[in-house]
Amino acid sequence: MNILDKIVADKYKEVELKKSLIPVKQLESSVLFDRKTNPLASALRNSNTGIIAEHKRRSPSKSVINQKVSIQDVALDYETAGVCGMSVLTDGKYFGGSLDDLLLARASVQLPLLRKEFIIDEYQLLEAKAHGADVILLIAAVLTRDQIKMLSEFAKDLSLDVLLEVHNQEELEKSIMPSLDMLGVNNRNLKTFEVSTEISKLLSTQIPDDFVKVSESGISNIEAIKDLKQYGYQGFLIGENFMKTENPGASATAFIKNLNL
Repeated sequence: MNILDKIVADKYKEVELKKSLIPVKQLESSVLFDRKTNPLASALRNSNTGIIAEHKRRSPSKSVINQKVSIQDVALDYETAGVCGMSVLTDGKYFGGSLDDLLLARASVQLPLLRKEFIIDEYQLLEAKAHGADVILLIAAVLTRDQIKMLSEFAKDLSLDVLLEVHNQEELEKSIMPSLDMLGVNNRNLKTFEVSTEISKLLSTQIPDDFVKVSESGISNIEAIKDLKQYGYQGFLIGENFMKTENPGASATAFIKNLNL
């Protein structure tokens, strides 16, 4: 069992437990549930930079990334830096995040917020909506085509944008459907954890222009973004590059300033 299989197996248990503790009606009665969402896809289409900056405390491959900064400060600084959207890790066991992080980020900024999570159940989409998310992530590697269809259509019913993440051509082919807004290519090989933007370049021609193309992982310099833009990418998810510094917001500000030169 690889790390992804382990995370997903734990996620099924976690979701069942949460369902028994917090009923759907309680989520639907959240003050944020009827909030008008802020679409990330249109923000990326209208941006020169396309940066989606992440808040991530730790990961299975890097035990500690940054445990010191507050999510409110990071969110405000990212917004000031001019990012297009913010990705918030909500998995607790493996990434040290929580739905409270999403709530605190939402209370701090107007930016489109992506709930970065291993989504396997419609219940998690209701959670996302109740905690102020604008966008949800679906990972093709852990879902069947039927699951992707069901979850993405349910997300659209909730006015949530959908970012579908793939790692290879096989995942991409099973995933393309009208209920997606963005197609993300993860540059990290799930088996070896090696990172290369070549997979983004390789798959770029297979992604229809109806979808915003997003490149994820391993983007740590301006040159990589300029290079990927030539392949039609409009979104760039930057996870550890900002968070591994003492001041993620300042790092994002400097990065975007250089990108705009």
